Amino acid sequence: MISPSLKRLAVLALPMAALAVTTNVHAEEWSPSRSIEFVAPANPGGGWDTLVRTVSRVLQEEQLAERNFAAINVPGGGGAVAWAQIARDSGNPHKLFATSPPIILVPLAGASRYDHTDFTPVARLITDYSIILVSANAEYETINDLFDALKENPRLSVGGGSAPGSMDHISVAGLASAAGLDASSVNYIPFSGGGDAMTNLMGGHVEAVITGAGEAAGQLGEGSQLRALGVSAPERLTGSLADVPTYQEQGVDYTFDIWRGVMGTPDMPEEAVTYYENLFAEMLETDGWQQARDQLGWIDAYQSSEEFGDFLDQQKELFSDVLSELGLLRQ
Repeated sequence: MISPSLKRLAVLALPMAALAVTTNVHAEEWSPSRSIEFVAPANPGGGWDTLVRTVSRVLQEEQLAERNFAAINVPGGGGAVAWAQIARDSGNPHKLFATSPPIILVPLAGASRYDHTDFTPVARLITDYSIILVSANAEYETINDLFDALKENPRLSVGGGSAPGSMDHISVAGLASAAGLDASSVNYIPFSGGGDAMTNLMGGHVEAVITGAGEAAGQLGEGSQLRALGVSAPERLTGSLADVPTYQEQGVDYTFDIWRGVMGTPDMPEEAVTYYENLFAEMLETDGWQQARDQLGWIDAYQSSEEFGDFLDQQKELFSDVLSELGLLRQ
């Protein structure tokens, strides 16, 4: 039976698309004077990379930003390498980075000295979901087939693109608990990003991969070498993911939301934060964004800087309980 902490995780991290967009029109106007470094704290192919490149492309195509957003990959440590570099660039208004639950989970697990409180929340943008993938020629047809095999042979491994105790690990641990397994028994193998995890799946080095649905969307469909067993959404997604059943459809009462947003350097000037808040709020209203969002199976979940900061504090409290239950809390 799913534990109270993991169950609460599924309930509290719900999409927040209904939140009103708020902006501070009274702040001093600011605009960038050079290109913005937009960092994905991982290798290409993962969820952060997908968000960074999608946002950068839409901003350019819709001609919303005065300056170019340059996508930069800084992999290592589940995000810790990039965070350490960004932390040293205090006050720089021309550097942003994509963020999601690892900004809280990795520090809680003791793998980074920097956490969300060291940076400037800019805006939450979307909710993504986890998806379980196997090779197209694997024997597993459903999520229950996979977990029946894991019960019989705990040495079978599930790969993910985030560090132990981080997002992919927590997501699959919660799923395992809901499916009747001991969450801590899952043989989770971390890789440096979603793309690396997928490569190892195709090479036969792991039995399955858990990753973001958005980053998997382009690799599924007719002729794909991958098979999706289930998605952590409360209802089916759109586009190439429309045929993927939810966990709940398969009798496993579990959902998991992957919120994604943007943060800036420590002590980023307030007027720069306001500029980016307004920019991203405007971007979410464009046809280009809405088309990309639907293709990737994302759900808009905008929060302003202040709202996002409060949300991150709440998530830290929640994830602390979950990591403690799994024996992975290091603080």
